[in-house]
Amino acid sequence: MVGLLGGVIAAVIGLPALGYVLAPALKSTVTDEWVPLAPVESIPVDRPTLYSFTRVQQIGWERTAASYGAYVIRRADGSVTVLSNICTHLACRVSWKDDQRQFVCPCHDGHFAEDGSVLSGPPPRPLDHFDHKVDESGRLLIHLVES
Repeated sequence: MVGLLGGVIAAVIGLPALGYVLAPALKSTVTDEWVPLAPVESIPVDRPTLYSFTRVQQIGWERTAASYGAYVIRRADGSVTVLSNICTHLACRVSWKDDQRQFVCPCHDGHFAEDGSVLSGPPPRPLDHFDHKVDESGRLLIHLVES
């Protein structure tokens, strides 16, 4: 009888405590948000400009900050292209070289055109494009999906 009563008490206290400890690890960690970068009018015309931002993510009990970057290219006709600054080969950060008019990856000498297409080197595919929109106040927003 004492053993049975002890088991019931342990279950009544233990199961909620176990749920409290495990719940953060079982939550979905995919976030989907629109991140503001800059007012469209402040973006230079025909010159890829890097915008950086940081997002804090909580996975279980661990809290991490991730840094992101995006190159924004605004054309004279008003169109906008937003490219990731991450090389598609081994995830190094690309940089824009004005004198060459191309993006260059410093890790394995990958070269990308202004539209993100591969010019040379080992990258298997073009730079990723961010979905984007302009809000009612004229700010450029990019769609960020984290997993």
